[in-house]
Amino acid sequence: MNLAALLTSAGINIAVCVILFSLYSILRKQPSNVNVYFGRRISIATRRSDPFCLDRFVPSASWLLKAWRTKEEDLLAVGGLDSVVFIRMVVFSLRIFSIAAVVCVFIVLPVNYHGRKMLHQHIPLQSLEVFTILNVQEGSKWLWTHCLALYIITFSACILLYFEYKTITKMRLAHITASSSNPSYFTVVVRAIPWSVEESYSDSVRKFFTKYHASSYLSHQMVYRSGKIQKLMSDAGKVCKILKDASVDQTRKPDLFQCGFCGGATDSFKILSNETESVRGKSSLIDDGVGGRKKVCAAAFVFFKTRYAAVVTSQVLQSSNPMLWVTDMAPEPNDVYWSNLWIPYGQLWIRKIATLLAAIAFMLVFLIPVTFVQGLTQLEFLQAAFPFLRGLLKKKIISQLVTGYLPSVVLILAFYSVPPVMMLFSTAEGCISRSGRKKSACFKVLYFTIWNVFFVNIFTGSLIRQLSVFASVKDIPVQLANAVPAQAKFFMTYVLSSGWASLACELMQIYPLLCNYFRRFILLKDGYNDTLTFPYHTEIPRVLLFGFVGFTCSILVPLILPFLLVYFVLAYLIYRNQILNVYIPKYESGGQFWPMMHNTVIVSLILMQIIALGVFGLRRSPIASGFTIPLLIFTLLFNEYCRQRFHPIFRNHVSEILMEMDRKDEQLGRMEEVYKQLHSAYCQSPVTPDDSFNSGDVNHNEDGDSIQDPENVNPGKEPSQVNPTWDVTFDTAESSQK
Repeated sequence: MNLAALLTSAGINIAVCVILFSLYSILRKQPSNVNVYFGRRISIATRRSDPFCLDRFVPSASWLLKAWRTKEEDLLAVGGLDSVVFIRMVVFSLRIFSIAAVVCVFIVLPVNYHGRKMLHQHIPLQSLEVFTILNVQEGSKWLWTHCLALYIITFSACILLYFEYKTITKMRLAHITASSSNPSYFTVVVRAIPWSVEESYSDSVRKFFTKYHASSYLSHQMVYRSGKIQKLMSDAGKVCKILKDASVDQTRKPDLFQCGFCGGATDSFKILSNETESVRGKSSLIDDGVGGRKKVCAAAFVFFKTRYAAVVTSQVLQSSNPMLWVTDMAPEPNDVYWSNLWIPYGQLWIRKIATLLAAIAFMLVFLIPVTFVQGLTQLEFLQAAFPFLRGLLKKKIISQLVTGYLPSVVLILAFYSVPPVMMLFSTAEGCISRSGRKKSACFKVLYFTIWNVFFVNIFTGSLIRQLSVFASVKDIPVQLANAVPAQAKFFMTYVLSSGWASLACELMQIYPLLCNYFRRFILLKDGYNDTLTFPYHTEIPRVLLFGFVGFTCSILVPLILPFLLVYFVLAYLIYRNQILNVYIPKYESGGQFWPMMHNTVIVSLILMQIIALGVFGLRRSPIASGFTIPLLIFTLLFNEYCRQRFHPIFRNHVSEILMEMDRKDEQLGRMEEVYKQLHSAYCQSPVTPDDSFNSGDVNHNEDGDSIQDPENVNPGKEPSQVNPTWDVTFDTAESSQK
């Protein structure tokens, strides 16, 4: 593959991105698509502007300017700490690869190009191998430039990682302090409650914690596995939601508490504050008798009088048998994944082993499309397998498309099946929180993509050869040093196809858009109205994968860095736009995704150094090889320091902060108010975060002739806080904000 074929692939992807960006800037202005592109900012149901306004059909770039100008504080107020951490992942990648691009493009790339004495053709006709380290002559003294670039990239990455880790740690602590009313800080989830013939699970929990935690125990709430009753409650909740959105008078204040079944105001139901009545009241329905005992799970939410007491209880063994009375800090109420709480604790280790084996099996099955993709990159293989294509493949343009563009497209289409499957595996593992389930899926998708996109693709050939490559550990650097530069064309086209094009598809929201049109024009119903949460399990692995490829290929194939820079710039703008306009945060993990970023960067640096060690050995440069070893040791020491200094804050709660929060609440007399909210917060009912978000999204105007422009909503404000009398000026000036 020559540079002209690479530029052809780049041109195709640039054209696709420009078309999709232009189409997006038009579609987002159409009132019928407001549910798709402004799901977080919908405010009024009718509009007053001219439906045939010419400006609605002219592409514009104001959304790019708004995404660029939005401050991090506004992004934090809109999307929460998790979204800010994700954007910081993109910013870190943008910074480090900017440094790497300057060093490698202006220093390493000329050395690679002039590494051998040869008659160079015109640059567009040059083979891509001329721009890689394979073109450097063995024993060349110019290999010190690659070693220097290796040092600069490693030290720059470690410095940036340190400051980012430090900043995000402070943001996490500030987030914990700011959310002092979060009921999860007072709550411990208890699993593996021993079964007793003489007493119910609820009585066992009360007796145990009254005996061993008498000074701090407040109350508890049992978890039950429901069937038809819960389905009826869920249906009732949906009906209540429809009635509330359609015709409920929003001006009437509730007389009592919200209904635990549908979330509406009523005087027919009361949440019992008395511990004995609330717990026994529910358990009496589902825990009395032999038949009822089957519906109650061996799990409960236990509430404590202070945050510190809850943390201490969650971190100590409650029994001499570690498989009984297992305690953990409870997820926040909206983060609880109720359907996994009933899973017996003794099954979890079996489930983890089973899902691990299933993930490995899926990874082996996925070798079939990967091997097929590798065959597409070789014209000889295609001509031998499909003789009728020989005449067609002799055409230059067709061969460039088939070998340069088509392989990455086929692999991308195959990868669309990976995140749903990994999310299914993570659910089967038994995670009790939605954020934990998504984090587990992130790990699985990341490992899966790194293995299949990087390792399997660089070792072409049969499955036996791919597995036998790693038979000898000492040969790994040499094998990688030979294979990575040889697959430069695939990595570059993959960045173009999977990177640039996937960002354009993310911006377009193709699936919600098609669903919206199908519902409106085929079914003649209301448009797409599902609330979307940010797909961390698909986007974080994609960003980390490109960072992994960038680090490992930076000094070997410097030509890939400009394409990566374009990807991260687009990712910065597009993801900020999506967080501001599309995705609704339903729960918060407190920045738990950042350690994954740190660990992936460290692994990428170590692999980059191991590959460089093998390259310097192949190129007979013992001095450069010797200087690489101290760099490996430094990277490992740096990782250990960060693991000791920062990672415990992401794994555990800080008692100093929690005790200070307890002391302040006691002084201000807010503890009783917090206690009253605990039972209602963890009430096992079909009330979902969607209700709370949707109830404030629609704000009907009495005149019925105006709509608030979602573009004109300040990122840090809710729609109800903005003047609802403004006209729709989709995508026009931001100076119209009041």
